[in-house]
Amino acid sequence: MVYPIVVYGDPVLRKRASDLTPGTDLKQLVSDMFETMEAAKGIGLAAPQIGKPVRLFVVDATGLEDEVGLESFRKTFVNPVLLDEFDAPWDFEEGCLSIPNIRELVNRKSRLRIRYFDETWREYTEEYDGMKARIIQHEYDHIEGKLFIDYLSPLKKRLLKGKLADITKGDVETEYRILAPLRK
Repeated sequence: MVYPIVVYGDPVLRKRASDLTPGTDLKQLVSDMFETMEAAKGIGLAAPQIGKPVRLFVVDATGLEDEVGLESFRKTFVNPVLLDEFDAPWDFEEGCLSIPNIRELVNRKSRLRIRYFDETWREYTEEYDGMKARIIQHEYDHIEGKLFIDYLSPLKKRLLKGKLADITKGDVETEYRILAPLRK
């Protein structure tokens, strides 16, 4: 099932998501999230982006052919805990399915260590770097109630104010269905 993507302005995107109960059957939800992400041509999707305030996100960067090491980077992160972010920060242009048609440089640390469960409740503690780390950091922010625009300068945020207001009203072109909080 393909869900509509919740866009900027919806309160679910600004709340810290709740842990899922260990042992919960996540097979259908995870499948739906991958299907929704693929339909929207995304590389990551967090549960709050489909209106579900739980600590779950999926990533699939296998389509980024020009990035070495991402050929098999398709994972599910359940109840993740970001243990550490380290090494030199780097700027990279990010976008978000919940903030369509806006892309901005975001500065993030280049490595991280994270503990999480997969959809079968198997636990992992792993380190990631480069694009893998960036994708995880972006999606992790979603379950913390944070958006990539929160990293921008006050001036940049002011310059985007009109576009963000249009997104909130659903007054934006996308190739996927959206759920806008102020759509009439």
